[in-house]
Amino acid sequence: MDARPVPGQVLLFSGHMIDAPDRKTPRFPADKEPIARKAIEGLLDRLEAGAQDLAICGGACGGDLLFAESALARGAALEMYLPFDVSTFLPKSVTFAGGDWLSRFEAAKSACTLHILPAERGALKPDEDPYEQDNLWMLEAASRFGADKVQFICLWDGKGGDGPGGTQHLMEEVRRRHGHAHWLDTTQLWK
Repeated sequence: MDARPVPGQVLLFSGHMIDAPDRKTPRFPADKEPIARKAIEGLLDRLEAGAQDLAICGGACGGDLLFAESALARGAALEMYLPFDVSTFLPKSVTFAGGDWLSRFEAAKSACTLHILPAERGALKPDEDPYEQDNLWMLEAASRFGADKVQFICLWDGKGGDGPGGTQHLMEEVRRRHGHAHWLDTTQLWK
């Protein structure tokens, strides 16, 4: 049982990571970060996100951390869900992008409730993908207060990801189970 009061809304986020320096087809170039931040902040403003709310996301460089920073700035409680232990997660999803992403991850981590999939849920079965399982875990966590409270926010180009468990997967699960989805379409934002 969650000891905190029931949040006004649960803001569930998924979105693209900043592109790796060697990415062949750009998806979220580092120079688009200010545009993404403005779009996320604008949507949180429209949703009147604040201290009465709970924010849930991963911890990857790019969309996740931009969302986490914006939610924390509004006083929302933050829960971060990682598919691996921190030492495995960082090179896969944070430090490869360089810049100040590691310090930003550490700042968000210090201000949130951190959940690590293998530590809390045990080892995965051989046919289970850690990213898909993390998505489903975040959706389950967001839904614990009622599906009607979930506001899913995604920063996405509308295309399939580089592997299982990306933003497309979580968008499909939210659409199947809920309905409050807010798509920040990067193909339009980057124009």
